[in-house]
Amino acid sequence: MDIIADNSEFKIERLELSSFATNAYIVICARSGESALIDAPTGALKIVKQLKGTRLKWMPLTHNHIDHIGGLPAIRKRVVAPLAVHPADNQPWLPFPPERLLKDGDILAVGNIRIDAIYTPGHTAGSMSYKIGKYLLAGDTLFPGGPGRTTDPEAFQKIVRSITKKILPLPDDTEVYPGHGGPTTLKKAREEYAVFASRPHDIGLCGDVVWMTS
Repeated sequence: MDIIADNSEFKIERLELSSFATNAYIVICARSGESALIDAPTGALKIVKQLKGTRLKWMPLTHNHIDHIGGLPAIRKRVVAPLAVHPADNQPWLPFPPERLLKDGDILAVGNIRIDAIYTPGHTAGSMSYKIGKYLLAGDTLFPGGPGRTTDPEAFQKIVRSITKKILPLPDDTEVYPGHGGPTTLKKAREEYAVFASRPHDIGLCGDVVWMTS
């Protein structure tokens, strides 16, 4: 478990779980003790242990891939809080129906803090990112060095629009924490994307794209 933010308003903890090395994030309001769990990979006992002493208010998903939702059934048996997901990712393979359907610009209140929901499709049709202060939990939309994996050229164009229209315009001090691995900075992400955007690319580009070499 890593603490990526700890101030007078909130704490953000990162847990790397499951064979997919998926990041789950716990956001805790410092004043009220309310919390949110963003993504729920397999590893429910570790997640529930970290939630102990808080009051879980929300479970928002960045997207509905199995490596990000595998722990939901086991968590729900131990802690009950509403699941929140974008309608485009409200698919039959979710283990139970979400209690809230999110749209771009929605706010999830957790005690005295706010989690801003940002619709960033591409990796999946309903991918969401969540901003808490200067921290962006980007799921599998943006990683250090490039975007998340896409399955076809249309999805790649969507993820590029999500990154360029929704993420790169955020304030300079924004720190980006992805669904796997370590963080990046907005400044570095802009610089890397600028290199990619300066070159021509095949119209069929998709899959695992790296800004500096693709």
